[in-house]
Amino acid sequence: MDSIFFNGWENLFRTLIIGLLAYGVLVLFLRLSGNRTLSKMNAFDLIVTVALGSTLATILLSKDVALAEGALALGLLIFLQFAITWLSVRKRWVKRLVTGEPLMLLYRGEFLTKALREARVTHDEVRAAIRSNGLGCVSEAHAVILETDGSLSVVKKGDSRADSSLEGVRQLDR
Repeated sequence: MDSIFFNGWENLFRTLIIGLLAYGVLVLFLRLSGNRTLSKMNAFDLIVTVALGSTLATILLSKDVALAEGALALGLLIFLQFAITWLSVRKRWVKRLVTGEPLMLLYRGEFLTKALREARVTHDEVRAAIRSNGLGCVSEAHAVILETDGSLSVVKKGDSRADSSLEGVRQLDR
């Protein structure tokens, strides 16, 4: 009879051995796939990371999944991540599909209301980003951009390259 507290030494031993091996396989695959797999995450990267964690947990805890099957699943997820990022560097439409585009929320001290609504970002969040960049008020910011990873970037007024740094940023009509 199974217990909710202890199902026997065999199950613990299996979890220990499979856990060590599966973790080793995951680390090896991540190292082989390159630094991009572990870089700052956008929404696509977050989904892959959650899927990797879920797969690892399944390998560890399900007796129905052999280590080889789990390793194949981990390898497949990492390969797909590698392939999509490889394509996104070479094909702009793939990059836009997978990561989206940065969106301008404030330009020359004025809030872009339509963009704020689309991004579901409040004026207060933009002001907080401005303050965290050492600026005292909205009028000191040339632009605030919602990046593809969800962070807010602030371009300060007076930067000689301010407008050129906004290339590739989507701007909605007010």
